[in-house]
Amino acid sequence: MRLNFWPKIRVKFPTDIRGQIYIPSINVILWIGCIAVMLYFRESSKMEAAYGFSISIAMLMTTSLMFYYMKFVKKWAIVIVAVVLIVFLTVEISFFIANIAKIKKRWMFLVFEFGIIGVMYVWHRARKIKDRYVEFVRLGTYLPLIQDVSNDESISKYATHLVYLSGADNAKEIEHKIIYSILYGSPKRADIYWFVHVHTQDEPYTNEYSVETIIPNEIIRVEFRLGFRVLPRINLMFRKVVEDMVANKEVIVTSRYDGLQRHNTVGDFQFIVMEKSLSPDNELSNFEKIVLKMYFWIKDKSLSEEKGFGLDSANVKVEKFPLIIAPVSKLRLKRVYSEE
Repeated sequence: MRLNFWPKIRVKFPTDIRGQIYIPSINVILWIGCIAVMLYFRESSKMEAAYGFSISIAMLMTTSLMFYYMKFVKKWAIVIVAVVLIVFLTVEISFFIANIAKIKKRWMFLVFEFGIIGVMYVWHRARKIKDRYVEFVRLGTYLPLIQDVSNDESISKYATHLVYLSGADNAKEIEHKIIYSILYGSPKRADIYWFVHVHTQDEPYTNEYSVETIIPNEIIRVEFRLGFRVLPRINLMFRKVVEDMVANKEVIVTSRYDGLQRHNTVGDFQFIVMEKSLSPDNELSNFEKIVLKMYFWIKDKSLSEEKGFGLDSANVKVEKFPLIIAPVSKLRLKRVYSEE
């Protein structure tokens, strides 16, 4: 998932043993696969051909990974890499040729395997296509505009605290889609804008956060540094951050409405999750259109962003953002005039 070869799914860590994980959806797929194998073969003697071919494929895949490790990680000389590959491939290709005739006895599982490979390819390829669009802008450029929107009482207030989940690693940058959401179309006026970034650490149990006050009591960035085994309960963690900041008198979170402010009532918090949708205003090849349509279909079936980050659905607004990767360069449209 972190390599962008598989959609986001829920991962559980049942124990503290290093490397032990439990993925419910994968477990269901394995269960269905086991039932299918039993119903299809019925007898273990009929599985020999399929087993031999599967082992040959696994050996070839392992050799491919070994080549990548030797060539690109260890950076061994190409002569040494070639000698090692010749030795392994000679044996493995011999087994593969011997078992290739048995492929007709496992055609059903080829469909299953190519299905998994297809999902991995679509997910990775679609992310490559989307990366052509991802645009980060300098936050400082838009600070005066955001302040003007926040102070403009002619714009109806969207929320007291507006919280955006940002993927920008650089604190001085922000996604263009977030700026678009705040300023353009229907401007979103709020008293305080929060930009929350979650950075997954290689250390399994890291549980830290940092705060950068960009404009006091107006624009604040919070960065969570969470280990890969820490469940990202951003709703609870963000509440803890706000409580710490209030205790340190770094921010005022009481409602700005006069009636509520007199009673020292805490203002409302609204989380915005930005989701891309494929815009019809794209000039893509037919292949890229198919890949992206399959990507969004798979994404719709996978773990949603709000559930993945542990957000309370009552305080979350999912906002669709048009994904325009290749805008139409030339639009042929001719104006005609009515004859009087």
